[in-house]
Amino acid sequence: MRDSFDTTDTIFAPSTAIGGAIVVLRVSGSRAADVMRALIGRELKPRMLCYAPLHDGDTLLDDAMAAWFPGPGSYTGEDMLELHCHGGIQTVRRVSEALLALGLRPAEGGEFTKRAFLNGKMDLTQAEAVMDLINAQADSSMRAALHQLNGGIGRMLEAVESRLLDARSAVEAAIDYPDETEKDVYAALPEQIAGAIREIDGLLERSQQGRFLREGIRVVILGRPNVGKSSLFNALLGEDRAIVTNIAGTTRDVLDERVAWDGVSVRLMDTAGLREAADEAESIGVDRARQALRYADLLLVVLDGGAGVTDGDRALLAETDGMRRIVLSNKADLGVVPAEQVISCKTGEGIAELKKRIVSVAEPERMDTTCITNLRHIRALENARESLRRAVAQTEPDCIATDLREASHHLGTITGTDVDERLLDRIFENFCVGK
Repeated sequence: MRDSFDTTDTIFAPSTAIGGAIVVLRVSGSRAADVMRALIGRELKPRMLCYAPLHDGDTLLDDAMAAWFPGPGSYTGEDMLELHCHGGIQTVRRVSEALLALGLRPAEGGEFTKRAFLNGKMDLTQAEAVMDLINAQADSSMRAALHQLNGGIGRMLEAVESRLLDARSAVEAAIDYPDETEKDVYAALPEQIAGAIREIDGLLERSQQGRFLREGIRVVILGRPNVGKSSLFNALLGEDRAIVTNIAGTTRDVLDERVAWDGVSVRLMDTAGLREAADEAESIGVDRARQALRYADLLLVVLDGGAGVTDGDRALLAETDGMRRIVLSNKADLGVVPAEQVISCKTGEGIAELKKRIVSVAEPERMDTTCITNLRHIRALENARESLRRAVAQTEPDCIATDLREASHHLGTITGTDVDERLLDRIFENFCVGK
């Protein structure tokens, strides 16, 4: 499948931000050595950062450094040249114009990593981990991305793929040579398939923890108007992000901020007070609050400790019953209502303990680096499991073989052993240029 993609062009792009002290321009492809000779005027020692003034004919472009990585021992598997230039916009422009004049093409987003995948330097999960590592917002998500970049997901799938290969080989042999097939071939199939399903179940069971690793815990603050939701939002953030007034209904939309506590990423959402809206703007805010409720990993249901439990509180507690939530009594300095935890956004009482309880939802002690974190991978595992469940229910060898092949296909889309160009384009279109 990989051979169907054309990677004959030699490409270039900055792999670091322009405007800093140094910009690294990456060149990859069959003409990278020609670029080295044209701009530097000599051969560089492989895998060493060397002093290398860049010239366009007699014109000095930059007093630069450079590193040469001959293929296949490079990131992309092709000949690669890195030009470490001064980071000014004009310098980068002049060097880029020289590269264009030499016949090079500007790289598309993610094209360096795409070439690394196509040239067998990494599987597709490792390629996706490159952007996960760039986008990591907490230590836990960074560790998960590093584990995936080092091939951890591929190793996790080996046991499943091995079971499927044994099952497929047995069934297909039985189809091709029915007279020579022993009865125990079919007798062993149910356990082989069941074993593969158990392996997938184990991976999916940990996928929730994996999503916490990658995306963070989605925490939604709910309550009646003026119970202190925005004050709690500010207290948890440690800054005045939400407007706080004594006027009920001040918050009209969902405020959304990310923080990291104890290495775990948390996405905090402050919502409009839940009540009969006084106007159209507030009504929209209430609707959005209820939408946020449906996608929350954890609800912080805030009650007013000074006002007692109202009918509105009882309705909200009934609505969120059975959901993962922490019921909070705010304004502890004014009074106490029955709740799981008493806090005071004014004095800070209970805030540190609340942060620990929020982080505990992600079970950081279980967040080893063996979790599936990518939604695409989760969907592929679910599809593979469904194909295997169909195979168990089949009685005809041809039907069993078809379902087993489908299961293998779904697993192959995870690591990239069975993938088409459309899927690759969708994965890499969100990559940075130069990565």
